Amino acid sequence: MAIRPNSDHARDVAHVLHPYTNLAKHEELGPMILKGGKGIKVFDDTGKGYIEGLAGLWCASFGFDEKELVDAAIKQMRELPYYHGFGHKSTLPSIDLAERLKAMAPAPFSKVLFVNSGSEANDTQIKLQWYYNNARGKTRKKKMISRVRAYHGVTIAAASLTGLPANHRDFDLPLPGFLHTDCPHHYHFAEEGESEEEFSTRLAANLEEMIIREDPETVAAFIAEPVMGAGGVIVPPKGYFEKIQAVLKKYDVMMIVDEVICGFGRTGSPWGSQTFGIRPDALSCAKQLSSAYMPIAAVMVSEDMYQAMLDESRKIGTFGHGYTYSGHPVAAAVARRTLELYEERKTFQHAAEVGGRFQARLKKLADHPLVGEARGVGLIGALELVADKKARRNFEPAKAVGAYASARAQEHGLLIRAMMNDSLGFCPPLIISEAEIDEMFDIVEKVLDETDAWVNKESLRKAA
Repeated sequence: MAIRPNSDHARDVAHVLHPYTNLAKHEELGPMILKGGKGIKVFDDTGKGYIEGLAGLWCASFGFDEKELVDAAIKQMRELPYYHGFGHKSTLPSIDLAERLKAMAPAPFSKVLFVNSGSEANDTQIKLQWYYNNARGKTRKKKMISRVRAYHGVTIAAASLTGLPANHRDFDLPLPGFLHTDCPHHYHFAEEGESEEEFSTRLAANLEEMIIREDPETVAAFIAEPVMGAGGVIVPPKGYFEKIQAVLKKYDVMMIVDEVICGFGRTGSPWGSQTFGIRPDALSCAKQLSSAYMPIAAVMVSEDMYQAMLDESRKIGTFGHGYTYSGHPVAAAVARRTLELYEERKTFQHAAEVGGRFQARLKKLADHPLVGEARGVGLIGALELVADKKARRNFEPAKAVGAYASARAQEHGLLIRAMMNDSLGFCPPLIISEAEIDEMFDIVEKVLDETDAWVNKESLRKAA
């Protein structure tokens, strides 16, 4: 449908630069404009409602009309709408929130540094590793190891950690000193007959080889999402993190856990670290920290790291890092109320309980002729659409099969995300009910049938 001149859609095309969007296509298609939300649904400017199958961007845990969070923002706006944390200043919401985060953390942490997004959190993690190693006299220990298909953000350094081609191509990334080890996706990268445990053992050995090759005295940290999100919802194989952490400990390499997507009940535990037995040395969280109602993220550091930072601040005269909006009182007040509501309403327990229904409906779709793998844990999952199930052969990217399926879902009132290898991602608000899970997957079944019919009509399964 043509974009009407002077419409809101035309104004958007004329003035707004959209992230993660094909800009050329956007000039033709224009935006979907969202104007309201209720529960797990959002509504566009025509009044049509959609189940938000990805909780926005993996983040709106309480859906789109939680009055308690709105009221928390209004109350704090009236009391103190802004102040910073520079030069010994503080606000009660940031103090309360830091205290709560430490109390619920999956490991003993010393301090919390507030930032504004997951990208900023992971960018900060890199800076703190460099600072920490300078403080302890290990001035060569600066390299960062991430993984192929990892996602850790889009700032220059965080995007260097990210292991997705589109985040690097023509941005002149990654920067030197950023390394990428194997993607832990057993479905695609295991050798014939290799069990998950054997696959994990091989990946740990490959990591060890990389650290030795680079020289352990030059490698600072390894960063990982408990479940890879934007890389296609990759659930780690059995024994993976146990074996990886043994290698890291052997060579004095820090374990940074990126809980931006997995934190706060998403995987069936309060933290993805707990679901997969990870012992983080440092941790990043964001998104569901405030149910995405306000931009806020946090970096948690160990006492060992803090003591090194303390020594550096004595030497230099300041800790020269932070943001204008670090610990913004309104964002912190909303996040504080979010954590309170999780506890009051037993939200994590609810998510774990309905996660059983979610995973059952998801895994049942592995039998569909278009689905190569149905994978997930808790309330996060993906369906990977393939051209050949037996050979595990993906469609050619140019055929955009995942994008077609995502568009069909939108037509039927469901918003999901097509990712690498035509993987359809699902990550609904934590408040979703079993009836709503069934409603969502009833749409997905219809979408898969329609997409399969289109694939057959266009003969898209033929190899190039």
